[in-house]
This record gives sequence, C-alpha cells and structure tokens, in this order.
Amino acid sequence: MKTLLTTSAVALLLAAASPVLAQKSVTGGSAGSAAAGGTSASTVGTGGTSTSATGNTGSSIAAGGSAAAVDGKTQTGVSTNKGNGPVMNSNARAQAHDGGTFSRSHTRTQVKAGEQVGSTTKTMSHVPGSKPTMSTTSTTSR
Repeated sequence: MKTLLTTSAVALLLAAASPVLAQKSVTGGSAGSAAAGGTSASTVGTGGTSTSATGNTGSSIAAGGSAAAVDGKTQTGVSTNKGNGPVMNSNARAQAHDGGTFSRSHTRTQVKAGEQVGSTTKTMSHVPGSKPTMSTTSTTSR
C-alpha cells in the first residue's frame, strides 16, 4: 500500500510540473484594388498557422490577382515559396494599362509557422494630367 501511494504522489507531482500546451491559431491577410479610366487591378494574400495541443504546427498561404483593361494590356503574376526555416512567402502582382492610364496592385504575405501572419497590399492608379492615387494596407496577426 505504501508503494502505491508513493507512485501516485510522484505521478501527480510530474503532472503538475509539466507545462500544458494550448492550441493556438493565427490567420490574417490583406487585399486591395485600384481603378482608373478603363483599367483595374486587384490582389489578395492570406495565410494561417496553427499549433496543436501536442505541439505540432501546420501552416497555409494563398495569393491571387486579376487585371482588366478595356483597350489596353494586362499582366498578373503570383509566386509562393518556402523561405528559411518555418517561413512561407507569397507575392501577387496585377497591373493594367491603356496608354498613359494605369492601375496596379501588389500584395506580399508572410507566414511564420506557429508565430505570426503578416500581409501588405499597395495599390496605385493614374490618369495622365491628374495626381496618382496610392494606398497601402498592412496587417500583422500574432
């Protein structure tokens, strides 16, 4: 009986001293669009990371863009890559131009596994003879 009590006391002491891992999830992103004349451009970036109660981490990242021009040209591009260690990055670019009138948007997103998600979108549009319109949106979630 004495041995059983000692074993139970040791098990209780170890359970009290062990840190309990909490589940943690972080999501975030940004998006933006610009339009001028007959042109428009939009981009979006989003990501998430989650850590389970047992310490396992999973992350995701996504990006996209679109551009339109009535009589001009458009260009879009999206790239994603795994950076150093547990970091993922994405870049989305979109632009449209029709003569001197143009619209462009650029979104960069970064996910640090188990830590944070950050995203920045910059947009710009311009019609010749007027002042350019610019905008920047940034978010960081921890």
